[in-house]
Amino acid sequence: MAENNDPNDARWERKVLEKVALEAIAEQRRGRRWGIFFKLLGFSYLLVILGTMVNWGGEKFAEGQKITALVSLAGVIQAKGDVNAENVVSALQDAFDDKHTAGVILRINSPGGSPVQAGMINDEIRRLRALHPAIPIHVVIEDVCASGGYYIAVAADKIFVDKASIVGSIGVLMDGFGFTGTMDKLGVERRLLTAGGNKGFLDPFSPQNERHKAHAQLMLDEIHQQFIEVVRKGRGKRLKETPEMFSGLMWSGAKSIEMGLADGYGTVESVARDVIKAEDVRDFTVKPNFAEKFAQKFGADMAEGVVNAFARITLR
Repeated sequence: MAENNDPNDARWERKVLEKVALEAIAEQRRGRRWGIFFKLLGFSYLLVILGTMVNWGGEKFAEGQKITALVSLAGVIQAKGDVNAENVVSALQDAFDDKHTAGVILRINSPGGSPVQAGMINDEIRRLRALHPAIPIHVVIEDVCASGGYYIAVAADKIFVDKASIVGSIGVLMDGFGFTGTMDKLGVERRLLTAGGNKGFLDPFSPQNERHKAHAQLMLDEIHQQFIEVVRKGRGKRLKETPEMFSGLMWSGAKSIEMGLADGYGTVESVARDVIKAEDVRDFTVKPNFAEKFAQKFGADMAEGVVNAFARITLR
């Protein structure tokens, strides 16, 4: 076979090889750029996550400087929510333990919630007050402090309100649903098997059992009495009891002062400045990071789908 010595063919082959080589180099550069981009993106995401979890030194205070420690309680009080005993208690402990703390303000804006969670926070406030007698703790109520929120508030030294705040609702409720009428219309038959005569207690798919209803009312009355005793213990002689005080009604901030449910008007700033005498306010509130909030929300939604069908007790 004759050798091809055509210079045009040689130049064409060289150009093709150069083009392939240049494309390969360009592809490598693009790959490196995308690799760097995704590494930077991942690093930035990691920094955001770490930033929500780590306190990068916090505020710095001069030796001997006094501050007002702030803990905020905003929302429904529930074990798997943003407002739960674990987070609030942890924040209060940090606030009292800080060597700069002259006083603590618990800012409350809550309609209530779990009596267990509220009781745990109330107990811890009392423990911390006994452990740190020189550090006062005052509650500042914003829009609403009802039921479980007020259960917590009465553990403080003093309670401050706005004249239009909503205060009170000293009562207990158990709510649920009954589906027997709907089931009858749909032709659905309930087949419930239990081991234990009362295991189907307040089953929403069965007709209401009067004996179970009476037992539930006894539980509610017992928890209500516990609530009343906590209020009396916390407010003492300041309380001006009336027949309706423990009926579940709510009052304005102005009326709550008249009734002895609160002590006076105040905001976080005014209480820090005029009562605690330490204008610098430092927030100790525990704020769940994104991962924790997602896990809590996912777990709460899963559980709520089941729990909502049955009766539950709340201070609301």
